[in-house]
Amino acid sequence: MLKRLGTLLREADRLDETAFMAILSVFCFCTIIIRRFYTGYWGFIFLNWNLFLAFVPWALTSLSFIKPKIQRSALSIAILLIFWLLFFPNAPYIITDLFYLRAIKNMPVWYDTLMFLSYAWAGMLFGFFSLWDIEQILGRKLPKPLVTFFSGFLLFVGSFGIYIGRYLRWNTWDLFTRTSEILTDITDRFANPFEHKTTWGVTLFMGLFLNIVYWSFRLVKKRL
Repeated sequence: MLKRLGTLLREADRLDETAFMAILSVFCFCTIIIRRFYTGYWGFIFLNWNLFLAFVPWALTSLSFIKPKIQRSALSIAILLIFWLLFFPNAPYIITDLFYLRAIKNMPVWYDTLMFLSYAWAGMLFGFFSLWDIEQILGRKLPKPLVTFFSGFLLFVGSFGIYIGRYLRWNTWDLFTRTSEILTDITDRFANPFEHKTTWGVTLFMGLFLNIVYWSFRLVKKRL
């Protein structure tokens, strides 16, 4: 089974990327294990769940390259985009877990800082790699300038999703189980924007930050 998976990943040009992200994820998990042995406390174990949620959008787009027929119809692409967008904010969301950096003061701050940054970096990579995949998929159907604009816009949408998760405490699956309540919260923020300054402050500045980081990656990629 592993051999078959390796073959599929190689054919989709995903083997190196998958191996690197697997190693990075294991490294992140090991930082939690080391912290457990040092403190005797399973602090910040939730980071592993958040990293799994960050993995989902990358897994969805990777599957579409392993199984190229997914990209052959507009309907399947639309379904992929919808589910990808529902999970995409979970990838950069881990950045906001830095809020907990000094919540539990039983470990050297330098260690917890590196641990949180490792998880945040892994989450952002999962998100950016998946966004690159979305660009490739859309690039076959749409003009390049439109795809470029769409990528930047999606990062702002993801930032709005980060706000919903961090400040309103909604989860992705709540969209299916508590749909009306989430839609009420979202609608209110569009209908009364001046009453929700934090909403648009977080969305704007987080969106700008993600765009800066993302397009920095793109510039670095051109230099390679």
